[in-house]
Amino acid sequence: MRRSRLAAHGFDGGFASPQAALDRLLCVQAQDLAAAKWVLGARVPGSDEAMIDAAIDDASLLRSWPMRGTLHFVVPGLLRPILRLTAARLMQRAAKGHRDEGIDDEVHAAARRVAVGELEGGHSITRDGLQAAWSRAGIPTEGQRGYHLIWRLANEGLLCCGPVDTRARQRFVLLDEWSPASSDEPDDEQTLALLFAGYARGHGPVSVRDFAWWTGLTLTSARTALAAAGDSVAAYDEERYVAVDAPPPLAADRSTRLALAPFDEYFLGYGDRTAVCSADDAARVVPGKNGLFLPILVADGEVVGTWRRSPERRGATPIEVSSFGPADVGEQFRPAFERWGAFWSTRVGEVTASA
Repeated sequence: MRRSRLAAHGFDGGFASPQAALDRLLCVQAQDLAAAKWVLGARVPGSDEAMIDAAIDDASLLRSWPMRGTLHFVVPGLLRPILRLTAARLMQRAAKGHRDEGIDDEVHAAARRVAVGELEGGHSITRDGLQAAWSRAGIPTEGQRGYHLIWRLANEGLLCCGPVDTRARQRFVLLDEWSPASSDEPDDEQTLALLFAGYARGHGPVSVRDFAWWTGLTLTSARTALAAAGDSVAAYDEERYVAVDAPPPLAADRSTRLALAPFDEYFLGYGDRTAVCSADDAARVVPGKNGLFLPILVADGEVVGTWRRSPERRGATPIEVSSFGPADVGEQFRPAFERWGAFWSTRVGEVTASA
């Protein structure tokens, strides 16, 4: 299963471009923009941050809130169809929080008018700039209120993230101007079929429960998606499925060492992660049980540790490794760290084991 998933994720040789990597994965969790850049970069040999930024700036990589209430890179043509499936459920879950923040229909309508006024005509604005515009219009943005307004406008398809502003942030734009709608968007059943088949192609083998977790849809909707996918997927075992055009598993004698980002889809993208990581070790990837994932080390498909960078010193970035086993695996991963360093235009320094 691990060898099949490595191939599905593109670790059998990689993709020619960030767009090709996203086409395979469909959606990549991206609340941490810098981490999400490396999720794609790790799958595109020879890529660097500038290549990812260029794909963001030409709207090939669209970033918004399509699933699970959090930011993702998403294939542009699928954002609106996915929102038609997920937005109502997400808005229902958020309703109490919005009421607590005082975001009623009148406030929402006023915030929408201000956002359109600031952005129409091809303009973009930072998060701080948008919240300042709301404040000038008498719409308070203290605490999480400004974020909730942005999230709501994005979930209804008005806003999305646009051009890169800093390494960790993008400016906001109007979705219809940044990524115009297509006249041949799929209907809901077609979208479910595309999502399940695409999820199986880029993550497989996967179960219906994995798909429900990944999309944030109900199990009933997930089963409908499997049925809609039809003969584009095939059974892998009693509960999991693969795409019929899935790449072959990595050869058994091929060794892989990967230094992956926090929130990488190889670990994050499943409801059940036990195929690649034990429950005890998975708790070490998310040590505070607070939704914050550490960068991971993957050896032949198994998550064997975590790692972190230290501040650059003398032109080099030291790496600290925390192994899940008794052995110090740091130097085994130096080529993977060197690839990460090339992506971020830094030289990798000493690789040490954590105390």
